[in-house]
Amino acid sequence: MSSPETDDPTGDIHPEEFRRFGHEVVDWIADYLAGVDRLPVMPDLEPGALRTALPDRAPESPESMEAVLADFREQVVPATTHWNHPSFHAYFANTASGPGILGEMLAAALNANAMVWRTSPSATELEEVVTDWVARMLGLPDDFRGVINDTASSSSLYALAAAREMRLPESWASGLAGAPPGRIYTSEEAHSSIRKAATTLGFGRDGVRAIATDDDFRMRPDALRDALEDDRAAGVRPVAVVATIGTTSTTAVDPVADIAPIAEEAGVWLHVDAAYAGPMAALPEFAAHFRGWERAHSIVVNPHKWLFTPMDCSLLYCRRPDQLRAAFSLTPEYLRTPELASGTNLMDYGVSLGRRFRALKLWFVLRRFGVDGMVSRLREHVRLTRVVQGWVEATPGWEVLAPCPFATLIFRHAPADLDEAALDRHNRALMERVNRSGVAFFSHTEVRGRIGLRFSIGNLRTTEAHLRRTWGALESAAAER
Repeated sequence: MSSPETDDPTGDIHPEEFRRFGHEVVDWIADYLAGVDRLPVMPDLEPGALRTALPDRAPESPESMEAVLADFREQVVPATTHWNHPSFHAYFANTASGPGILGEMLAAALNANAMVWRTSPSATELEEVVTDWVARMLGLPDDFRGVINDTASSSSLYALAAAREMRLPESWASGLAGAPPGRIYTSEEAHSSIRKAATTLGFGRDGVRAIATDDDFRMRPDALRDALEDDRAAGVRPVAVVATIGTTSTTAVDPVADIAPIAEEAGVWLHVDAAYAGPMAALPEFAAHFRGWERAHSIVVNPHKWLFTPMDCSLLYCRRPDQLRAAFSLTPEYLRTPELASGTNLMDYGVSLGRRFRALKLWFVLRRFGVDGMVSRLREHVRLTRVVQGWVEATPGWEVLAPCPFATLIFRHAPADLDEAALDRHNRALMERVNRSGVAFFSHTEVRGRIGLRFSIGNLRTTEAHLRRTWGALESAAAER
């Protein structure tokens, strides 16, 4: 038993106690990863269940690590939705792989804060190394430079801040009140983070113009060109175009090769949101989906989605890092060091002054899997998705609702005797039955006014056997009406 009274004089646990509990934690993690598929994917709980089960105040006196770990196992784990589960299909699936977890543990131990080069040379330079590695893996040109943020929402916000700096330089000194109205253009299928970014940057809700899509949910270049021309004539200054490769709802692919020359002609910043699908650029057979993205000013790719890296890890690539730096660089005297001009200072590329050592876990993952290992697993996820698509298409009463360019299938159960409103209610209900069962976890989306289920495959440990079990649960739930 550990004893708080015999801990280190600092109040921390003694190194030998840490060693013992560290082994215990690693053993628990190994068992968890090996057996996560035996747990319910989503807990069958009501909001507030964990909160009411725990004390409403921190303990006055130190507690033993045995007690802390026991509550973790008995209270926290049962209230967890397991994103590591091979039957987690609700959102873009991810995996905290073993190498990434080890890297995260070591990053926590080093506790680096890479504000400027001097505060953590290793965190700064390893971030440059791994972002270059991923860029080469994805076939991006050498003039792209990468930084690591927490999520794509932050990466897109920073990219659009750089766009504002380029297109509305007046705003740096006097704010948007001293600049003409600016606008961002993106598909009506774009992620909600683009609107959030526009609001955060001061453009307001009217600062985003949704561009119509075609029958495959892709941004229409002709509609984009018309919107740009209309706004310029109305005295609005176009700031940025955001194209998406792999939209959240249907994983549609905007025609970036056709959008890029329109953005260039208008002189605006082109940002490509490839947070989900970006890793697929490493597969030559998917190259057509990425034509033109090399002409973008910025691109976001999330290794924590489909490169088996634990949350959070989002890569923002810029061809104009100087513009990104201009939007954020502000150095107080206490952070001025002799290396300020010669070394990279990561604080200059976003809002955060403090920057975690996220590069370490990505470095571990890239080295342990290798490019070939990554690519083979991505191909397997695509193959598994085609298997599920075959089951849907071959089974009476089920239908696919959208093209499936990658590994996320949108479909529904559509009995002939139900009208559209009843079909929506039926599919919501069957999804909830499966989710509550704990067998699998799905989300839904709306496709041209129809409710469909999202079946995303991207977990490292998902097998065809898991998918057969999930398909069986879907069929059983569909029969209960």
